[in-house]
Amino acid sequence: MLRSLKSLRRYRIAARDGEIGEIYDFFFDEELWTVRYLVVDNGRWLPGRKVLLSPHVIGQPVPDASNVPVDMTREQVESSPEIDTDKPVSRQREIELYQHYGWSPYWSGAGMGAVPMGPVAAPPLAAIPEPTGGTEEKQKGDPHLRSTQEVAGYHIQASDGSIGHVEDFVVDDVTWDLRYLVVDTRNWLPGRKVLISPQWIVAPISWAESTVNVILTREQVKESPVFDPAAPVNREYEARLYDYYGRPSYW
Repeated sequence: MLRSLKSLRRYRIAARDGEIGEIYDFFFDEELWTVRYLVVDNGRWLPGRKVLLSPHVIGQPVPDASNVPVDMTREQVESSPEIDTDKPVSRQREIELYQHYGWSPYWSGAGMGAVPMGPVAAPPLAAIPEPTGGTEEKQKGDPHLRSTQEVAGYHIQASDGSIGHVEDFVVDDVTWDLRYLVVDTRNWLPGRKVLISPQWIVAPISWAESTVNVILTREQVKESPVFDPAAPVNREYEARLYDYYGRPSYW
């Protein structure tokens, strides 16, 4: 199912033996446009602490309860490695995290990422493959790992001018791929929001200028299918969107 990431913020994370906090943010890979981590604020349980969870160890979000189940214990989370989520996540910290939980690392190319499981004996650190590039890359981590809160507000630049700014993201809650950026065009077309696929981004995000460049014109965006945040993004709407832009669909 396609969901708004903003709607998932503040969802509570329910471990097997109690709540461990609520979703605070998401870290995504800007090259592959997939969510790598949920940033969980441990709140009153562990004040001042945030932890990272792979999206592939959590269950389906439960809208009626505003929570997300996760197959782990509070003790596992409490004893997890300390990570400063306000700074870039180094590869060494990721290795420690994956070793602690016994997850399969996404950078090994072995699969989607973490594998749902209960308490297991963590493999030795040497058994977790590191990326090529040596010590420097291990310390710096993945340069393409970005916060959705950081990117919210970035300007969207069409081929002939600005069309608005990033307001939200739409994610597939099974694969955790980011399918769309939600663009608010209020400074250009008041009261209107549109969806832009990452496939239509023509260059890496400009972090220095806080902009995202897309291979679309302002006129194309102006006449594109209207996006209603209150309505679900279904395959019928997606088909109309891709057909309008004449772009190949991801499905």
